[in-house]
Amino acid sequence: MAKRDLAIDLFRSFKTGVIKKRKVIEVRNNVVTDPQLLGDVLTNLIEERDWKSGVAEGSLFTQWAAIIGNDIAQHASPVSINESVLTIQTTSTAWATQLKLVSNEILKTIQNNPFGATIESISIIGPNTPSWKRGIRSTRDARGPRDTYN
Repeated sequence: MAKRDLAIDLFRSFKTGVIKKRKVIEVRNNVVTDPQLLGDVLTNLIEERDWKSGVAEGSLFTQWAAIIGNDIAQHASPVSINESVLTIQTTSTAWATQLKLVSNEILKTIQNNPFGATIESISIIGPNTPSWKRGIRSTRDARGPRDTYN
């Protein structure tokens, strides 16, 4: 079979008057059963369920080191956000004390970032402390040892 030449095809279509019709792309009405773009579906889902603040808060957790700085991020990490209060847990009580002293600057830094716009205040806590309420070394109706945990 020989290769078809574009010029010959054009000549033949002009000579016979037969012109190939182009396919018409139909504009679809948005029917529920039609396939949709995934990005549009997710955007609509986020808006319908009012998850914008949740997405921003999740981004605050993932971008913590970039927002707050590597030095502080090594010793402090966000734990939770409850009613616009960000809870930050530190690796030691010394870091907790130092961060409480500069908490206003930390709050301004977080609020200036688009992910932290919903944060109104900060709660800084020390490291996880062992519970002395149960176990071998517990005493009935006692408050437990008084250490520098909190």
